[in-house]
Amino acid sequence: MDPSGSASRQGRLLISPSLSTPTFSTRSPSPSPAASPSPHHHHERRNSTSSPKPLVPFPSSSSAGTYRPRSSTGGAGPRGAGASASSSSGAAFAHNARLAAALVPAAAFLLDLGGLPVFAVLAVGLAAAYLLDALQLRQGAFFTVWAALIAADVAFFFSASLSSAAAASLPLTTLALLLCAQTSFLIGVWASLQFRWIQLENPTIVVALERLLFACVPIAAPALFTWALVSAVGMANASYYFAAFCMVFYWLFSIPRPSSFNNRKQDAPMQDSDGILGPLESCVHSLYLLFVPVLFHAASHHATLFTSWGSVCELLLLFFIPFLFQLYASTRGALWWVSRDARTMDQIRMANGLVALIVVVLCLEVRVVFHSFGRYIHAPPPLNYLLVTITMLGGALGLAAHAAGKVGDAASSAAFTVLAVLVSGAGAVVIGFPVVFLPLPMISGYYVARFFTKKSLSSYFTFVAIGSLMVLWFVVHNYWDLNIWIAGMPLKSFTKYVVAAVIMAMAVPGLALLPTKVRFLLELGLIGHTLLLCYIENRLFNYAAMYYFGFEEDIIYPSYMVMITTFLGLALVRMLYVDQRVGPKAAWILTCLYSSKLSMLFMTSRSVIWVSAVLLLAVTPPLLLYRDKSKGPARMKVWQAYFHASVVAFSAWLCRETIFEALQWWNGRPPSDGLLLGSYILLTGVACIPIVVLHFPHVQSAKRFLVLVVATGLLFVIMQPPIKLSWVYRSELITAAHLSDDDTSIYGFVASKPTWPSWLLIVTVVLTLAAVTSIIPVKYVVELRALYAVAVGVTLGIYISVQYFFQALVLYPLLVATVLAAAVFVVFTHLPSESSTRVLPWVFSFLVALFPVTYLLEGQLRAKSFADEDEAEKFTNMLAIEGARMSLLGLYAAIFMIIGLEIKFELALLLRDKAADRGVAHGPSSRSSAFPPKARLLQQRRAHAAPTFTIKRLAAEAAWMPAIGNVSTVLCFIICLVLNMTLTGGSNRAIFFLAPILLLLNQDSDIFAGFGDRQRYFPVTISISGYLLLTALYRIWEETWPGNGGWALDIGGPGWLFAVKNVALLVLTLPNHILFNRFMWDYVRQTDAKLLLTLPLNLPSIIMTDILTIRVLGLLGAIYSLAQYMISRRIRIAGMKYI
Repeated sequence: MDPSGSASRQGRLLISPSLSTPTFSTRSPSPSPAASPSPHHHHERRNSTSSPKPLVPFPSSSSAGTYRPRSSTGGAGPRGAGASASSSSGAAFAHNARLAAALVPAAAFLLDLGGLPVFAVLAVGLAAAYLLDALQLRQGAFFTVWAALIAADVAFFFSASLSSAAAASLPLTTLALLLCAQTSFLIGVWASLQFRWIQLENPTIVVALERLLFACVPIAAPALFTWALVSAVGMANASYYFAAFCMVFYWLFSIPRPSSFNNRKQDAPMQDSDGILGPLESCVHSLYLLFVPVLFHAASHHATLFTSWGSVCELLLLFFIPFLFQLYASTRGALWWVSRDARTMDQIRMANGLVALIVVVLCLEVRVVFHSFGRYIHAPPPLNYLLVTITMLGGALGLAAHAAGKVGDAASSAAFTVLAVLVSGAGAVVIGFPVVFLPLPMISGYYVARFFTKKSLSSYFTFVAIGSLMVLWFVVHNYWDLNIWIAGMPLKSFTKYVVAAVIMAMAVPGLALLPTKVRFLLELGLIGHTLLLCYIENRLFNYAAMYYFGFEEDIIYPSYMVMITTFLGLALVRMLYVDQRVGPKAAWILTCLYSSKLSMLFMTSRSVIWVSAVLLLAVTPPLLLYRDKSKGPARMKVWQAYFHASVVAFSAWLCRETIFEALQWWNGRPPSDGLLLGSYILLTGVACIPIVVLHFPHVQSAKRFLVLVVATGLLFVIMQPPIKLSWVYRSELITAAHLSDDDTSIYGFVASKPTWPSWLLIVTVVLTLAAVTSIIPVKYVVELRALYAVAVGVTLGIYISVQYFFQALVLYPLLVATVLAAAVFVVFTHLPSESSTRVLPWVFSFLVALFPVTYLLEGQLRAKSFADEDEAEKFTNMLAIEGARMSLLGLYAAIFMIIGLEIKFELALLLRDKAADRGVAHGPSSRSSAFPPKARLLQQRRAHAAPTFTIKRLAAEAAWMPAIGNVSTVLCFIICLVLNMTLTGGSNRAIFFLAPILLLLNQDSDIFAGFGDRQRYFPVTISISGYLLLTALYRIWEETWPGNGGWALDIGGPGWLFAVKNVALLVLTLPNHILFNRFMWDYVRQTDAKLLLTLPLNLPSIIMTDILTIRVLGLLGAIYSLAQYMISRRIRIAGMKYI
């Protein structure tokens, strides 16, 4: 959103935040180049060497994100100045994606190296920075980010992953640590550029930081990426990996880019270029690209550097391949610092490119062709070297000349044609093509040259036909008679698919040049080729064994080949779609087919690629189809949505075996039928999310039904209810997995609880979601509300009874009645009816009366059943009764807390509505036509509310609501204290978690008459202080009272001196607790002297006491004193400001 535009629309004066730090130019004003275009000025620009320009123009604002050309300030006036200020305040860093591609994987690798200590330090620091930024403490967040990175570096330096390697090579470890520190520093610089206040207050600094990033990232990132890749795949080809990463990051950062803060550099010193980098950084990047991979290879292979011609060729390839890449990058302005003249740069590129191309081709002959494919070269030496050189070097020079645009006139076209014929003939002789049929490849070369020079489609398809015959001859001549099984089939059958794929790949470029009317031929060709490629790679990847002459050998199709072909295919589809060579439907099908290949890397099923393709084809139409750029995003029709949802459900059902295998791999055992069905429902619901979110965001019923489906799937996954075999169609794979007796042979027969109650919990949650999303209109129909409350109470009560009290059959009716009463009370408090005021107090009274009856009945009835048993069984049963009683206390504590929360929520909502109504009623009558947002919301709520009864009427006719809420809160708190004393023996830490329950207390007319919103924290603090005080006294009595029968009586433990000392120390902690609790009640400010005098009284209790509870009281008293002082000071300052 443009701030200046918004200011003009609202009619208000806009003041940019950057005006708070004005900058003043120290240069004398000079006319802009656009204003005074003199020949002398252009002559100076041409002869100047201080600010060279790249050969190609920089990207425009449409391609550079927030990059905008620098506007002239002459004659702009105040409006122009305001617009400039607003635009500078709204600028952002435009190269985040480029830097994320380099620094995010590097950060992930560093976290993996550092381990848990680095991750913990960084997580805590970034969480603190996020919190400070949310509190508008900008400088604090900035310094916290840097402190977190420094602390993470310190933790990384002491990590175990590098300390073990330090003994082997100390210099190498030092370099690795420095590289990691540099990467962390660059991450911190990148994070600093995300703070807008730095951009506004220090415009020259952000320009320097941006230049620093673009200068240093291409140096550090290739080394770190190579380190990560070498640690995964080995050191054999590390120099080639390093050279590849150097070329990638050279392209990303050394190609001239416009600065994100270009509009802020008008008051900064003039840069050496209009881009981010200067001549020095660009020169260093070029030298790094050319020489560092060679030096790295020489250092890592120094023992075998000149032992063979292959080693020498490797060294030359590592220099000249990046050199060729740099010459190509110079067409995008990469060598702007060498020369600004286009003609001179073209001559440099042609001369150096010719030498580099010759060296690269010759080295590839030695290192690749004769080394790996010598068996297919049928020409005798030295003729084979000559023919291979003619074929490779001639083909490379011809393609380079055509790509450089040097083939245009008649002479160059004729030379290109002769070269193509010569290369084709030499290549045919090299592979042993029969001399009788030698004119065929020469004719093929002639037609392919004619296609490049004349753009004749008939020539290209003639080349494809002849080339197909040659490919077929090569395959038949070399592989047809071999008795080998590969990819799970005979080699003869496998080569048929390979030949078909090659022929289709050759035909696709010609089909791409056909007119738009026959575009479907290209689409069919691409889809057919993709299907063949998926089939071939699936067979190679999943059938890794090769059989030949009675022997077996494993051939592993590498995973990176799957990834390379996938991403190259996706890039090709994207390019063809952008050029409008293929339509949206074909692009959608091709994208799904290529993306489905990645599933082979994660799943072992041999059919997972086809199942994934079907599922992607079913899920992605809402994302990739229904687009019309001229009319905006199109919407589905209702029948189309139903059709796509049905297709998604059917496709997910076809994937059941894949889901089964994934769950079996995750769990280590075959999943149950309930888990399988739940995963199917969950997958169907998640796959339908794009349909609802993108095409039906305004249809509430669709959203509600989708939430219900996803929640049902999650419940089935979590609960795994029992399902009969007839409910789930079992395939042979699922049946065979379930018939396995491995679990029984390992674990034996294990008795388990009944699983049928999980259906009750599923019904309860589904009914609740249906009521919350208004699928069941409980808000408007009282009868449905009552049925819903009864159904939820009964199902949840039976589930709790069977699942947690399965041995106490007598308690089942009481437990079901308890949960039913709680459900009725909560539902009709939240959605009251006419009879709520009369019935709900009796329901709550019935619930409270059931509490002691159920608790006592649990012990009495069950104790009588084992009165005649022996002591061991009696002791076991008593423990079971005690556990059941604790479960009952937990159940009632949860019920009372829910009731307290519900009443607190309703009363808070009532008070807020009253305050809003009072504000609307006291508003001026002149604004009655324009409702404020809160009033408009209230009007909508009144329009949609149930007309029979409201919460306001319930509160007016039922003054018992606050009292019931208070009783529920106090009962919950007391039960939790009992549980704490029973389960933990009276833990001191537990009170800090239990005391906040008292925040649910309300002001009523009976028990808490003087209790208001101002005193809401008083019960929390007084309960903490009182609990700790009583616990300390109990600990003293327990340690010193002789009648206790403990170790004090036996061996002469602590006596009265112990008691007197600790009681005195306990008394010293009381003043601060008394003062702070009084302050929490009335907020009357105490004098600073009183607080400062009572604060040291806690120090003896902290230092000298023998009881931990008294020490906690002393620490808490000191914290109370400081908190009271800070709160009083803040209230006083606020009051002085108000005065």
